[in-house]
Amino acid sequence: MSFRSINLYNQLANNKTFKKSINFNLDRIKLLLKKLNNPERKLKNVINIIGSSGKYTTLHSLKNFIEANNKSVAAYISPSLKDIRERFWMGDRYLSYREIKKTIKEIEKFNIPLTTFEVLTACFIVEASKRKCDYNLIEAGALFAKDSTNVFDFPLAQVVTNINKQHLNFLKKKTIDEIINQKVGPLSNFTNIYIGKQKKSILKKIKKKLKKNKSKIYFSGLWKIKKRGKSFFFINKANKIKIISNNIKSQGLIENLGNAIQIALNLDIKKKTIQQTIPKIFFEGRFQYLLKGKIKNILHKNEKIMLDGAHSEADAINLVNYLKSLKLPIYGIWSMMKNKEPEKFINVFKGIFEEIVTIPIENQENCLSSKYLCEVAKKSKFKVSAKTSFEEAIKSVTSSKKKLICVFGSLYSAGNVLTKN
Repeated sequence: MSFRSINLYNQLANNKTFKKSINFNLDRIKLLLKKLNNPERKLKNVINIIGSSGKYTTLHSLKNFIEANNKSVAAYISPSLKDIRERFWMGDRYLSYREIKKTIKEIEKFNIPLTTFEVLTACFIVEASKRKCDYNLIEAGALFAKDSTNVFDFPLAQVVTNINKQHLNFLKKKTIDEIINQKVGPLSNFTNIYIGKQKKSILKKIKKKLKKNKSKIYFSGLWKIKKRGKSFFFINKANKIKIISNNIKSQGLIENLGNAIQIALNLDIKKKTIQQTIPKIFFEGRFQYLLKGKIKNILHKNEKIMLDGAHSEADAINLVNYLKSLKLPIYGIWSMMKNKEPEKFINVFKGIFEEIVTIPIENQENCLSSKYLCEVAKKSKFKVSAKTSFEEAIKSVTSSKKKLICVFGSLYSAGNVLTKN
């Protein structure tokens, strides 16, 4: 991550008014918004993106379709990869550091003990309220019931992406039912709800939870992703759209794209516009090959390097299914944050990696140490070694041998590598 971003995050963390720890509660953010004369009510066509996996890729796909339809979009994402400014898209550009700092100072004046995520959410709402964009796409944090993005009375739509066992660490009841309760239970009764691809057992629970919801609900069964030969197609009752892309490489990412296509069609975006936009969609840090740059230049010509921010068991399965399709040796560089489940995560990769090198995540106090991850991998019978940095890890695996180097386990780590590159 850039030096200026790290400095700004540190300022937030060290601010005496704001809380560093995570604390789910809507009272603080609602009090602030009231004191600011409710800027959230000025945002047009709010679309909440909620779920465990696939929020960013769904949001980013939909953003591309709307902009291709000549409409303006403000977008709020979490986390950022290389730069804090990535969180705040304002229709035609990102917020500047100066604008972010100025808005944070305005928020600080009210002396409300907001969490860091609440400050960032409020910063987006305040700035987006000044822009009058046609649509506002807002990615939720870990949960939704008491998440600071759950402050809009009449959103245009609420999109639920894949739900899995991520974020159990934030719950007293550590069950998938409670995750569904937190993410689906608080959905509005006055909106359009889109449910992305789910496991059958999860979908059954979601339908039960939404049984009394009065919104119009679009389940993913209304559309399908079909593979015919080497090509994928989005198919619903009225449309068949060929997915032509060199950038979207996994089944999971294609399913997220499919959900965004269905929403775009319901927003009256033409099939032709969608078809022409798909090849241009690109997800940073998700199944991303580094084709040029400083890191690529130090590798041998027959070595490839790929980044994926997969950090949950469900994400790992999606990554493994892709890696299995490759016919070359694969070496892993693994890092992970403390609030994840490394044992369950790494077990999914059995039989995939020739060797794993574990590293810490730069500038992240709450990451697992490389030594700890190394011990976890050893218990699962991987060939593994621990290094103190990404640079050390690359030196240990690079050689003239044909291979893929896969950097995985954390979006923060993917962002650091992109910054270095």
